[in-house]
Amino acid sequence: QVQLVESGGGLVHPGGSLKLSCVASGFSYDYYVIGWFRQAPGGERERVACISSDDGSTRYSNSVKDRFTISIDAPKNSVYLEMNTLKEEDTAVYYCMINVNCDPYGAHWGQGTQVTVSS
Repeated sequence: QVQLVESGGGLVHPGGSLKLSCVASGFSYDYYVIGWFRQAPGGERERVACISSDDGSTRYSNSVKDRFTISIDAPKNSVYLEMNTLKEEDTAVYYCMINVNCDPYGAHWGQGTQVTVSS
């Protein structure tokens, strides 16, 4: 059974930083893509960033590019999201996902961690 456990969410002021972590277990992919989606209240789940386990290639949404950095520790099956210069519109539940690509269809998901950016 695939399990994804996120940590690191919380409350931060605009302009602040947070780092999310996710540990994956129970999967059997030789190659995988792992990353983060988010869902704001009343909104749809949207892609934030993904990283490939084989070559470390990354993909970011335009709204977070240059502010967020995704990284992977493949031997530990872990992915991290360093979020800088946070804005109120980054407020959402952040979900870790693992799949054979960076699409939500057919992905396995964590339970989510709340990130709130507010003054």
